[in-house]
Amino acid sequence: MSREFHPLVKQLLDGERTLSELPPELQAEGAEALRLLEAVDRRDVTFSSRLEARVMREVRQRVAARRNRANSDPVLWRWLTAPSVPPWVVGAVLAAAGIALVLGRPGSGNGPAMVAPATAVIPESVYVKFLLFAPAAKRVALAGTFNRWDPGTTPLVRLGDDGVWTVTLGLPVGQHQYAFVVDGQRWVVDPAAPAVDDGFGRKNSVVSVSAAQGRVL
Repeated sequence: MSREFHPLVKQLLDGERTLSELPPELQAEGAEALRLLEAVDRRDVTFSSRLEARVMREVRQRVAARRNRANSDPVLWRWLTAPSVPPWVVGAVLAAAGIALVLGRPGSGNGPAMVAPATAVIPESVYVKFLLFAPAAKRVALAGTFNRWDPGTTPLVRLGDDGVWTVTLGLPVGQHQYAFVVDGQRWVVDPAAPAVDDGFGRKNSVVSVSAAQGRVL
């Protein structure tokens, strides 16, 4: 069952105002909306050490494969291996590969699910590059269905002085909604992507990831 909140309550949920700034007649509705938001499970997902080792082997194999293809796309390879690429990008690759391994576990009757052997086919992730032109921004982050809409999880990197911000993520196959968060306050849709209504009177950008494409979208 869905509910349409008052526009001022939506601003409260978006962090644009506090509960005390709402009119008295809307504070009860605002408190209920905050309670529903706090009920969302935001716990981090953790993996076992054995799974982490398997993930790292998979990452190394993919890096080796990319190195072998470097001659066909030297510009992309230089960007991926540049010292300026921050460590959280590696973390995003690790998380994406971990998801692929977890989703690839077969069931075994009543017994516990086992991790698929190295020779099994696992769901592929596709590297997606996000770009935003925001020359006046001091910081830009990416929030979406792939990181539980947490603007502190996926910051973008500014490229030189041109005002272009970018980040590359490994996303599983499917459709994902997202938005850019500028300076921790403004939620901005991607002008280069289609948009859908978020149910609160705003828009979210949409990216569709296809395993058949196997490339940056």
